[in-house]
Amino acid sequence: MPVTTGTSRLPRALRPFRHRDYALLAASMAASLFASGLWIVALVYQVIELGGGPAQLSLVSAAAATGLLLSVLLGGVAADRISRRLLLRLVETVRIAMAGLAAGLALTGTLELWSLAAVAFVVGAAEAFFFPAYSAVLPTLLPADELLAANGLEGILRPVAMYAAGPALAGVLVAGFGPGYALGGAAAGYLLALVPLLFMRVPPETEREPSSVLSDLGEGFRYFLHTGWLFATLLFAVLLVLLVIGPIEVLLPFAVRDQTASGPGGYALVLALFGAGGAVGSLLASVGRMPRRYLTVMILLWGVGGVPLALVGFADQLWTMGAIVAVVGAAHGAAMVIWGTLLQRRVPPHLLGRVSSLDFFVSLALMPVSTALAGPVGEAVGIPTTFLLAGLVPLPLAVLALLIWRLPKDELAHPL
Repeated sequence: MPVTTGTSRLPRALRPFRHRDYALLAASMAASLFASGLWIVALVYQVIELGGGPAQLSLVSAAAATGLLLSVLLGGVAADRISRRLLLRLVETVRIAMAGLAAGLALTGTLELWSLAAVAFVVGAAEAFFFPAYSAVLPTLLPADELLAANGLEGILRPVAMYAAGPALAGVLVAGFGPGYALGGAAAGYLLALVPLLFMRVPPETEREPSSVLSDLGEGFRYFLHTGWLFATLLFAVLLVLLVIGPIEVLLPFAVRDQTASGPGGYALVLALFGAGGAVGSLLASVGRMPRRYLTVMILLWGVGGVPLALVGFADQLWTMGAIVAVVGAAHGAAMVIWGTLLQRRVPPHLLGRVSSLDFFVSLALMPVSTALAGPVGEAVGIPTTFLLAGLVPLPLAVLALLIWRLPKDELAHPL
């Protein structure tokens, strides 16, 4: 049983902190996300300091993404085969070593673009082992009825720590001292994330029969293919990523520039509001109970919640565009909290690492395709039409997913 402290008279969103080992995990997560925010910004300015431009930054970013994509399924197998606490510690140790190495090379003037790309590849590969282990260890630390609140906290921490606080400190370090010091700050942040993990305890894990990596992967894929609600949701998620991610990442900056006559500051504001919306949606989802119609609510939050994107191409005021993406961020943030909790409560514990990694893999797989297509499509049909499609097409896809796989019937047969 989880070790608890304090009183049960806490608000629902804070009740997971009664459990000592969850509180340690949450502290580690906050420090790790903060360090990742530092790392992302430091990488950008380190590439620039090395004389690189967009093409060189794309190379370093692609190296990190490749490491992540190549390792993510193995990360799920590892999370179901070995100690998840050990995996979390190893991930932070690798991050400390790589960020520290990059900082040392930068500060001694020996860092080159190829070595920075190699470090980014290793950090990306390590990241692939973090999410499956974190998702799989969480249900061992908390009662089932507190998982929603815990997943909501992660949804709040990510935009606040990784996309606001971490980059803000990175900007100060880069401006005042140089990107090498920001890389060192990231290493220090990852060290702070490791410390709570050294004191975290988890219940003993069930012994498993020896098996090969390929057979473990096959078992995870078979469960995915034969589990209707999981297959339907991930198939819908693939199409959602294809339709939405590219316009947001590629076309939104141009929409801000051309429609509102705003520069980088305006774009940063719109992105901040998107992140703030996600944090608010995560908070609102975490303070309540799991919806009785959890599959219907989740799918429609993605489908209906994305409809405001259709208006982005017609907004000519910065505040209007910011409000639109904030609503979309809130809907998607709430849906992600439900989704994470759903996986942890309905997937068998011995498969949770592999299913979480498969979810991560599916989410990543079509992101490069979406971003590659967004530019040509935007030029061919125009930015307003592209956002119109991105906002409206997911809704009928959501309805089809609910009806074809009979998800309303499934959720009533398996109440949470």
